[in-house]
Amino acid sequence: MDSQMKPSFPSLRSAVAVAGLALSSLLAADKAVFEQDFTQVPPGELPAEFMVLDGQFTVKEEAGNRFIELPGAPLDSFGVLFGNNAADGLELTARIHGTRSGRKFPTFAIGLNGVGGYKVRVSPAKGVVELVHGDDIKASAPFKWISGEWTRLKLAVKRQGEGVRITAKAWQGDTEPADWALTADEAVKLPAGKAGVWGLPFSGTPLRFDDLRIAAVP
Repeated sequence: MDSQMKPSFPSLRSAVAVAGLALSSLLAADKAVFEQDFTQVPPGELPAEFMVLDGQFTVKEEAGNRFIELPGAPLDSFGVLFGNNAADGLELTARIHGTRSGRKFPTFAIGLNGVGGYKVRVSPAKGVVELVHGDDIKASAPFKWISGEWTRLKLAVKRQGEGVRITAKAWQGDTEPADWALTADEAVKLPAGKAGVWGLPFSGTPLRFDDLRIAAVP
């Protein structure tokens, strides 16, 4: 065989090595730093790694599935924090289940950067999903919520120059939307804080939280 026609094995090895490094980087970027689906947690009090700010959160079980449940009374805003303190570079996902009662709807959210951080909030009474920071609504989009169906929420805080970009989405069903529904930019970094889930059981029926996952992102 002509030497010019011989395959370049070093080049092939280099390409494989580069592909391997790229895959490793991708996997590292999506590495979970916290996961809890409660399958190994007995019903009752929450595990020690959870910090209940307010509300009677407990681990419950139904049809073999375990989750955190917030009772439908009293009617107020309640939350629980978990994970490590971080300022950026994290993505939080969770499943939340709620039901309406007549014309009354629950409201629920997940958040990063502690109590004062950003939250992605579903407000079924308004038919929207919102990106909120404190009392300010930074972005909103229409969202058709179906009572009694699990809703998935995802929120990410990524470093961007001297500040951060916050992105969020919400969906029901098994297919995650390809695009982020909500985006907000901050010119400065956010204070470090824990992740959290939040519930406002305005419908008077319980809210359930499951499949909590925090992953590292670039």
